[in-house]
Amino acid sequence: MLKPALASALLCALSGCAAAPALAEIGRASHYGHGDGFNGRKTASGERFNAYAMTAAHRTRRMGSHVTVTNLANGRSVGVRINDRGPAKWTGKIIDLSYGAARRIGMGGTGRVEIR
Repeated sequence: MLKPALASALLCALSGCAAAPALAEIGRASHYGHGDGFNGRKTASGERFNAYAMTAAHRTRRMGSHVTVTNLANGRSVGVRINDRGPAKWTGKIIDLSYGAARRIGMGGTGRVEIR
């Protein structure tokens, strides 16, 4: 027999309820889609990449999932939808934002961000 607290946490995790804690990551991010030839190409999800849409590429998050990215340098946040895979692990970055999303949080080039 499971203890009540463990049983409710397990039920919440299995059913995907809103009370389940969000996984957070802190690390470096970059942007793509402006002057690099990616705009208009197909993403890993099969849709066409729009550099000005609020989208991002992540190595492991589920396609179509929504995450909040916060620029730790200035505290600005943006909600993005994961629609592509990347960045490459050897780069040391945790997410690639579309050019439009990066501009919205005031990130030029690369920056330190938090993902929820």
